[in-house]
Amino acid sequence: SLPIHSSSLSLGEVLDGDRMAESLYHIRFREMWRKNSLSVDQLREAIEELYYFEFVLDDIPIWGFVGYIEESGFLPHSHKVGLWTHLDFNIEYNGNSVIFANVSVKDVKPVPWREGAGSLTVTHTYSVRWFESLCLTPEELSVSETYSFFPKTLEIHWLSIINSLVLVVLLLGFVIIILMRVLKNDFARYNVEEEGGCDDLDQGDNGWKIIHTDVFRFPPYKSLLCAVLGVGAQFLTLATGIIVMALLGMFNVHRHGAINSAAIVLYALTSCVSGYVSCSFYTQINGQRWVWNIILTSSLFSAPLFLTWSVVNSIHWWSGSTQALPATTVLLLLGAWVLVGFPLTVIGGIVGKNRAGSFQAPCRTRNIPRQIPTQPWYKHTAVHMAIGGFLPFSAISVELYYIFATVWGREHYTLYGILLCVFAILLSVGACISVALTYFLLSGEDYRWWWRSVLSTGSTGLFIFVYSVFYYRNRSSMSGLVQSTEFFGYSLLTALVFSLMLGSVAFWASLAFIRYIYRSLKMD
Repeated sequence: SLPIHSSSLSLGEVLDGDRMAESLYHIRFREMWRKNSLSVDQLREAIEELYYFEFVLDDIPIWGFVGYIEESGFLPHSHKVGLWTHLDFNIEYNGNSVIFANVSVKDVKPVPWREGAGSLTVTHTYSVRWFESLCLTPEELSVSETYSFFPKTLEIHWLSIINSLVLVVLLLGFVIIILMRVLKNDFARYNVEEEGGCDDLDQGDNGWKIIHTDVFRFPPYKSLLCAVLGVGAQFLTLATGIIVMALLGMFNVHRHGAINSAAIVLYALTSCVSGYVSCSFYTQINGQRWVWNIILTSSLFSAPLFLTWSVVNSIHWWSGSTQALPATTVLLLLGAWVLVGFPLTVIGGIVGKNRAGSFQAPCRTRNIPRQIPTQPWYKHTAVHMAIGGFLPFSAISVELYYIFATVWGREHYTLYGILLCVFAILLSVGACISVALTYFLLSGEDYRWWWRSVLSTGSTGLFIFVYSVFYYRNRSSMSGLVQSTEFFGYSLLTALVFSLMLGSVAFWASLAFIRYIYRSLKMD
């Protein structure tokens, strides 16, 4: 057999499981070839499994099926298998640049491969045709926008996006109008007799005013809460950076793993954000074990990531899959975290601790906590999580399908402008729903809003994981231990990322809202 010469790969290509090699097809610029011979091994099993090949010519991908299969009959079922023994490469160029390329078997008949015939000896040939183009770049070539080897499932979906946008605008308008009217009535009622500070308010009233001495009582598990806020802020920065870089055209859709490489670099560099936010807020709420807080922050996501990756990579290694990372890549990723990610988390934490000011609560907190009355069923945590998680999920459910089809399918995602709009919609809905649920919680004289605000909107991650199960069963053709483990393992991590990010946004929105209403009450 002929030796295989592997090509150098980027970090993102290795993470994608790509193992590119130099092909036996020799193509010289603007040189026509007809039926040049090529030796190949037998590929019957690959044809039956609908394998396809991918060539990369000047960063332009070329796809084609290995062979031809035709199924007929139900009882008994039979199928015919054929091998494509000739490929026509059609390449368009402008000056010294390749603009477009594809492979065709339009005028070729497959060599039949009868079942039980044993080995099949064929001569594989290929032709190369060059066509001059007036377009200067691949983006200007209209045919490159219409040609697709795979089924077209990623068409522009403006109608669905407009529906989501209308839903969000109505939802936000409804919540804002209701809250403003209710708050206006509350302010008028609470301030009708007294104009003093929070400590002079009439204790005979009920509602959110009466718990002013407890609403800023610091929650349990302060270190974990601050770690959630820090890592959530990190992923918010990371997601925004990736989308902005994509909008600026920094990712070539034909370069494998470019976004993966950028995500790893940004994750390491934005670790300072998580350390700063976590340790700064931890110091504000009188946290003492800041070293433990930094360690918890740095491991809150990296520990589940390492555990999931270890299981998935071990299964890939056991099955002989190319998705198993080589030792050099593992050491590179570990070094990036040890030498860059963790130190930046520590530095960010130290800076946040030293620059942290006071908490600035509008009302003083009494030593003895107030007794919380029994709450109706619709104010329980599970109900709030169901409401606060479903509404943000409904705003991104359409786009989520296209993202899953890109990550787990064969499509290339290029609608980054729409993605930015959906991302902004997601954050807006999450913040608004969190404020509304926090108000309803406080109106029932329940001041335990700290963790409730994080969990209510952070539950969107649970809905995303449930959707991933639906996608696996009804929208994908994945099966087996290898594919199932990788899909559900990384789907769990994706759900965790969304929970941390949206939980952080929801908390800061609720904190700003609570500070506003109690400060306004005190000033009136």
